[in-house]
Amino acid sequence: QVQLVESGGGLVQPGGSLRLSCAASGRDFSGFTMYWHRQAPGKSRESVAYITPGGATTYIDSVKGRFTISRDNAKNMLYLQMNNLKTRDTGIYYCQGVEEKGYWGKGTQVTVSL
Repeated sequence: QVQLVESGGGLVQPGGSLRLSCAASGRDFSGFTMYWHRQAPGKSRESVAYITPGGATTYIDSVKGRFTISRDNAKNMLYLQMNNLKTRDTGIYYCQGVEEKGYWGKGTQVTVSL
């Protein structure tokens, strides 16, 4: 059974940092393109960043220079290092693995607030 489980979310003040993790199981995800998406309250889900099997990365403009996506294929893990967090980064963060089909985690809540 394929599973993606996110962790590392929480409450942080503006300017703070969090590191999200996504543990993949049930398949070898080294050949998957891996995504981090987020959904802010009252808004549609958006793709934040993705990383290819070869390690190439892409980010949306609003997180460039602040977020870093990475993967550890040996551990079947995906990460999102988030620095200098802003209130607009608040939302539920989901990881997704895509090869022939996509697999989703259930999300982890990130709240950036004073």
